[in-house]
Amino acid sequence: MIQRIEHEFAGRPLVLEVGRMARLAQGACLVQYGETVVLVTATVQSRPTHLPFFPLTVEYREKTYAAGKIPGGFFKREGAPQEKEVLSSRLVDRTLRPLFPNGFMHETQIHAQVLSTDQENDADVLTLIGASVALNTSVIPFRTPVASVRIGRIQGNWVVNPTFRQLEYADVDVVVGGTEQAIVMVEGGALQVPESEILEGLVVAHDAIRELIGFQDELIAPRRKAPMKWEPRTPPEALRNRVKDLAADRVRRAVRIADKTDRIAELDALRSELAETLADENPDARPNDGDIDDLVRSLEKKSVRARILDEGVRADGRSADDVRRISCEAGLLPRTHGSALFTRGETQSLGVVTLGTSKDEQRIDSIDSPEQVTKSFMLHYNFPPFSVGEARPIRSTSRREKGHGALAERAIQPLLPDYDDFPYTIRIVSDILESNGSSSMASVCSASLSLMDAGVPVKAACAGVAMGLVKEDDRVVVLTDILGLEDALGDMDFKVAGTRRGVTSIQMDIKIEGLTVEILREALERARRGRMHILDRMDATLAKARDDLSQHAPRIVSVRINPEKIGEIIGPKGKTIRAIQDESGATIEVDDDGIVKIAAVSGEAGDRAREMIEAIVQEPEVGRIYEGPVKNTTTFGAFVEIMPGVEGLCHISQLADRRVERTEDVVNRGDIVRVKLLSIDERGRMRLSLKAAAAEGSPDRRRRAR
Repeated sequence: MIQRIEHEFAGRPLVLEVGRMARLAQGACLVQYGETVVLVTATVQSRPTHLPFFPLTVEYREKTYAAGKIPGGFFKREGAPQEKEVLSSRLVDRTLRPLFPNGFMHETQIHAQVLSTDQENDADVLTLIGASVALNTSVIPFRTPVASVRIGRIQGNWVVNPTFRQLEYADVDVVVGGTEQAIVMVEGGALQVPESEILEGLVVAHDAIRELIGFQDELIAPRRKAPMKWEPRTPPEALRNRVKDLAADRVRRAVRIADKTDRIAELDALRSELAETLADENPDARPNDGDIDDLVRSLEKKSVRARILDEGVRADGRSADDVRRISCEAGLLPRTHGSALFTRGETQSLGVVTLGTSKDEQRIDSIDSPEQVTKSFMLHYNFPPFSVGEARPIRSTSRREKGHGALAERAIQPLLPDYDDFPYTIRIVSDILESNGSSSMASVCSASLSLMDAGVPVKAACAGVAMGLVKEDDRVVVLTDILGLEDALGDMDFKVAGTRRGVTSIQMDIKIEGLTVEILREALERARRGRMHILDRMDATLAKARDDLSQHAPRIVSVRINPEKIGEIIGPKGKTIRAIQDESGATIEVDDDGIVKIAAVSGEAGDRAREMIEAIVQEPEVGRIYEGPVKNTTTFGAFVEIMPGVEGLCHISQLADRRVERTEDVVNRGDIVRVKLLSIDERGRMRLSLKAAAAEGSPDRRRRAR
């Protein structure tokens, strides 16, 4: 039976429908907002997997037909998901994952596909609404309605689910996911906005989420099904008690080892010894290694959390507010355009900047825009296995790498100079060389330093810090600059990046059912204090951008010309522009609006190209003195080329301050002379004077053209 509800939400109609499409999936929901339509399905395997983690997969795919487009490229069909699709998948995954019951190990998939787009409303926030309805009307044991909204601030006013056009004027753009009780996920950016104002936006977003959940209840309540039969996968109780007896004290000692490598080595040795001991005790029923790993991990989690809550001491000996030791280096790579090494504890990022021209811009086919979109700034994050001391295959860029790169890119983007003032394509690569927590925030720091090392005139330095949380009943401890261990065993990973003025990027993931406004307020304030401390250390290394670009970076200058002159610069079949590039050694790009960009490694080459272009496009100016070759002589004077392709007549009476019998007595064809432009008549004919140029103190510098 088809069921459909419609409500007005944020000024547009929101439609939820079930029962018409994808009826063989365990749950399905069609969501329409404006003329943007998303179909979301939820499916589950009947048997649990052997994997040591909950196998939830979220796939968000955009169909190009949704925007009336045909895919580009040779194959003319959608291929691997683009970055926008990956990031949207992560938004949904990170909201849903902590809300599934513990121990549920059946493979579950959320599949969303955009069927129609009005190029005004983004489909990403609609996906979670559809997933919530699909899950809550299925047999999957998920019984917590959720929703997400995008919150923007435009001219001081908070706007829920702003359109793409409205977002162009927003200083805050954040996606918030949550339940009726609390916020679960945050992802977005801002233009150096204070923490208190970010928190205000989160409260507005949560109110809108509650409204959306109320809409869903109308559809979910009459269609709710009994959950499927399943059993949480847990080790046998006898094994649990025996491992606790054998290993609890040793685990408590191991988690007090500050060095990550030594701590891991001690715990690995403990697991091996446990496996041997337990096998000797019961040779006919050797315990599963996975069960032993899970039990040791459980003891480790309890020990780490108890030490933080009871003693206020973390695994590496720090207190809750302490930031790890920081070291910064800039300009360490000799041939790159800019480089920096940022190390915080056992997390290290190498940031490298490359400057290019508009030819290096990334071109993106997007269903959200009628035309191809270009990007002149990119930040790419790489996480090689050696950074965590592992040896494993290196595959294509992972979803995590794309997500972390996008987070750091969002933090830096608002601080870049305007493209008209700095017309470069900028690419930053963050290579993680060591990782023990918060490598994405280390990437923000290395990116900021490497930009300043490259001489990019950024508006301010930027730093980031990851906040953690340990919560047991009413006891709550917020942690600054978390370790990888505290991320894995804690309840929150809250990353905040920004400048001294405010926040530029924010991301939050949690492992509990939600966070209150009070906890968010404390986390944001502590993150601000931590960021100030990190910026102090960065400023001690490099407080502002270097005065000049690297000698290996291209120099780009822009010249605005009359668009009607574009043809003269390009010349027939590109002959003129090629000649300028060959003679000067510069690269020249001409835009349709009359902006000419000149790129050259040396300043001399760029200056020569600019002079040649200006000579072509400049208009003759009466009263100005020009230097040019004599193109022809006649009985009544000489024709002089004062600009490329522009000639005027210097009458015989204007050749000298005496009577001249023959033109050739003063000038000959091919001579380079200086003349003054006296006038231009209505037909465009120009009167020149050698005599007037000499009278103004310009010596007669006739010479033969070579």
